Amino acid sequence: MSIIQVQNLSKHFKSLTAVDDVSFSVNKGEVFGFLGPNGAGKTTTINILCTLLSPTVGSASIAGYDCVRQPDLVRASIGLIFQDTTLDSGLTAYENLRFHAYLYNLDHKLTGKRIDEMLEVVELTGRKNDLIKNFSGGMKRRLEIARGLLHYPRILFLDEPTLGLDPQTRNTIWEFINTLRKREKITVFMTTHYMEEAENCDRIAIIDHGKIIAEGTPQKLKEMVHGDIVRLVTEDNGRAVAEIGQTFGITAKEENGGLFLEVERGEEFIPRLIHGLSVKTRSVNLQKPTLNDVFLKLTGRTIRDDVVTDDKEATRDFVPSHRRAQR
Repeated sequence: MSIIQVQNLSKHFKSLTAVDDVSFSVNKGEVFGFLGPNGAGKTTTINILCTLLSPTVGSASIAGYDCVRQPDLVRASIGLIFQDTTLDSGLTAYENLRFHAYLYNLDHKLTGKRIDEMLEVVELTGRKNDLIKNFSGGMKRRLEIARGLLHYPRILFLDEPTLGLDPQTRNTIWEFINTLRKREKITVFMTTHYMEEAENCDRIAIIDHGKIIAEGTPQKLKEMVHGDIVRLVTEDNGRAVAEIGQTFGITAKEENGGLFLEVERGEEFIPRLIHGLSVKTRSVNLQKPTLNDVFLKLTGRTIRDDVVTDDKEATRDFVPSHRRAQR
């Protein structure tokens, strides 16, 4: 059963098309990921789904509610974790959660119990009375996840949930997310440009320049890259590309100062490759396909992090009134 439905969605900002005729659906209880580089349209899409932006064309619904015509019911059904922290650093952890409960008109009798419960789940009970300004980045993220789940949402949106965190903290955050997903029986929609993070998803849509260019489970997507991946650096990569094409009939792609090849039985191919080249090989590496390899195959480049984007527009306006959040 689809809990998120998107049909022919587009969003234009003057001369920029941030989202370009996107269609997809997300099943109830699923972890669905939007994978793509910065500026690809991930945050713009999530902003439309969370009623922070209106689409130029197309439609989107959350839990059966239209994102344009029924924004109050949509907002009452979702929790949202932004890219940047939105906690009040002058308040304690408990006060931040209490304020959120007030905004969502959470039953007064349940508020204290629910806050204590969520603080325990994210292992911040001992820090409930500490000011947010004294929290680490990982602690802030955990508290924001607790806040996003405080009002019993049916869907949790995570926009680059571990952006700027070290790998160990990212893994810890995902342990919390997966535990909470099972415990709270919620659907998770996330955006990311971290490949290892996308592996946590049941299904992934790869988006670039506003368009979905592939969709499927992580395994199915990786099967788009046939065989093994061989990366090598030579003394003359241009000459090596030509020789690989002539000798082996394989098209090598240049990537980050080296070459990228898709081959069958890589262990057997590498010795033949090295002996078959007239140029000296400086380094060679064999690996199984990754999601980054899928992106490279589809676009001819790797996920890039240097794109300036206006995707964060309007995120500051996500503040529900009592009437909006009433369920």
